[in-house]
Amino acid sequence: MLKIRLSRAGKKNMPFFRIVLTEHTRAAKHGYKEVLGYFNPFTKEFKIKDLDKIKKYVSNGVQFSPRVQKLMETNKISL
Repeated sequence: MLKIRLSRAGKKNMPFFRIVLTEHTRAAKHGYKEVLGYFNPFTKEFKIKDLDKIKKYVSNGVQFSPRVQKLMETNKISL
């Protein structure tokens, strides 16, 4: 099953997260299929590259991780 979840990037003590599409059993850091956006926890910047692409994936059965779902709700992005 595919999931949309966070993948940590950045330096030590300076996290930066990519929002990626990945198989739920694979490591998010190396096994992702596509980068869909990013989240910077210091500036609270949450950016989706292509919302239409995410809508297409969700209509095909892709699920969000709990954290990404919460970020979508916090930033008032609805599908």
